[in-house]
Amino acid sequence: MTNALAKAAVALALFSGTAIAADSATFNLKALTPETALKAAQAALARCRADGYQVSVALVDRSGLVQVVLRDRYAGAHSPDTATNKAWTAVSFRTNTAELMKITQPGQPSSGIRNLPRVIALGGGKMIQAGGSIIAGIGVSGAPGGDADDVCADAGIKAIADSLEF
Repeated sequence: MTNALAKAAVALALFSGTAIAADSATFNLKALTPETALKAAQAALARCRADGYQVSVALVDRSGLVQVVLRDRYAGAHSPDTATNKAWTAVSFRTNTAELMKITQPGQPSSGIRNLPRVIALGGGKMIQAGGSIIAGIGVSGAPGGDADDVCADAGIKAIADSLEF
């Protein structure tokens, strides 16, 4: 009887589509090529220049490691690090930094996030997503306000959107 029950359980699992399978010991990740990251950074920089802003733009991979940093000739000395940290913040918290700014205001349950190293809770840091996953982050710093930084970051994302796998 035990053998019959075991066979029935295996048959049920196979036919229900929930067969027990061993988890793989590895997994694959998608990342931007350096050329694609550079294209996004250049497009963001061009948009800010067209709007009259001198900025820095940074792209990080999904782990927060730097791929590209561009600093326009008159962008502030702080702007390369700030752009990099905005991009890092977006991928690290899986939230665009303008949204993070809202949910980490003083008195909010997540307000302590602002005290963590590298966190920049200002607009200008955006996730780059493809196929339902975060594949990179872009950060812009130097425009007069996070809203303007966001516009430039969006231009960078738009420049590569057709190249991304959705």
